[in-house]
Amino acid sequence: MLIGCPKEIKPQEFRVGLTPDAARECVTNGHDVIVEGGAGLGAGFTDDDYTAAGASVVETAAEIFARADLVIKVKEPQKVERAQLRAGQILFTYLHLAPDPEQTADLLASGVTAIAYETVTDDRGGLPLLAPMSEVAGRLAPQVGAWALQKANGGRGVLMGGVPGVAPARVVVIGGGVVGTHAARIAAGMGADVTVLDRSLARLRYLDDVFSGQFRTGYASAAATLDLVTSADMVIGAVLIPGAAAPKLVRRADLSAMKPGAVLVDVAIDQGGCFETSHATTHHDPIYEVDGIVHYCVANMPGAVARSSTQALGNATLPYLIALANKGWKAACTEDPHLLAGLNTHAGHLTYFAVGKALGLDVLAPQLALKV
Repeated sequence: MLIGCPKEIKPQEFRVGLTPDAARECVTNGHDVIVEGGAGLGAGFTDDDYTAAGASVVETAAEIFARADLVIKVKEPQKVERAQLRAGQILFTYLHLAPDPEQTADLLASGVTAIAYETVTDDRGGLPLLAPMSEVAGRLAPQVGAWALQKANGGRGVLMGGVPGVAPARVVVIGGGVVGTHAARIAAGMGADVTVLDRSLARLRYLDDVFSGQFRTGYASAAATLDLVTSADMVIGAVLIPGAAAPKLVRRADLSAMKPGAVLVDVAIDQGGCFETSHATTHHDPIYEVDGIVHYCVANMPGAVARSSTQALGNATLPYLIALANKGWKAACTEDPHLLAGLNTHAGHLTYFAVGKALGLDVLAPQLALKV
């Protein structure tokens, strides 16, 4: 199989879909690999690194989209990229289709077989290809939130850990999953007063057992959430419904009751955001203010630490990439129902039910798509 990796073109996206080590593994398995020149530079990988691994470097992304049987990326294909996709081609990347009807329509029109990292599952009920970036984003969230809290950036001017005689920042993390757990650990490590909210009592018990004393936990009822949000210096939105649009947990009307200069960090922005006033921003222009509340809503937070993120993502995606290349997508997905869960579109059909529900579109069961 010919595997192609183009350079990411989303603004301030420095990650790359294929590391030189992963390229070498593909070549060792008998596949040809082509990489767009300069694709890995943002993550610290040179063209020479790829050629040493046995890949071929090509001049343009157009050549990759025209030739490759399987295109591997990091972020969802941009409009100019979607126009180059075709039926019979496999796209393996993050998609986040639920809040993105335009992308969904373009993928369906192209006929491409699109497998989304964020909906691949495992036998423990986890999301193994989303987890590495969730870990990175969770660890970054308190860091960027602390920067946004600085007075020069419009924040309250509160130090995360305080100083003797001065209280630390109050941080509320909504969601106790991978993102929320890592965010809470880092925020607590910075000395903040941290509370994690979740609706799963089993998850809250786990967090209490493992992290007892590092931060508090609470049940995420509407009343409790509002009470804590309005007293917080920083709120980190870390809620995920796999493949679906994120629920809106903080409404615009709630902002007026918050502390002026408080910060909202919306890690769920890829799925539409969990604050009503959220809209996606970039690393170039990461924050904005609504009703006196600072919003940080960068849609590719892990891109800020591109080398670490690329290596972590590459480690997670490689076994699935090799399976797709060695067996073809139908055989690989037939043998592995967790990989089949990643199938979002095929031959003009939408194949992921949560996206269909969010966008009001008909869905073909992925098991039936295997026969198309």
